[in-house]
Amino acid sequence: MGFLIRTSFWFSLVLLFLPIAPEEGTETVSPLAALVAARDAIGDVSGMCEREPQVCETGRAALATIGVKARESARIAYQMLEDEPAENDAITTGGVKPAD
Repeated sequence: MGFLIRTSFWFSLVLLFLPIAPEEGTETVSPLAALVAARDAIGDVSGMCEREPQVCETGRAALATIGVKARESARIAYQMLEDEPAENDAITTGGVKPAD
């Protein structure tokens, strides 16, 4: 989740630097102002655990659960890749008839 947030932040920051003219009537933000606002937002998020400790506790528990599920999924996928198919297991496709 953190990776997605960081990726979207940096991607949006790169988009601010692209020389594309905005539509008429829309408010524009300079890249420097956006960077300062992002820094302030990150500072606010880091102080959130002091203001709302229950939110951070729930977030930690959610991340731990996601980690356990990811490890278990990886273990199952690894086992499926390691299992050798039996000799008599035939793979049947929908469009190819078996040879007679």
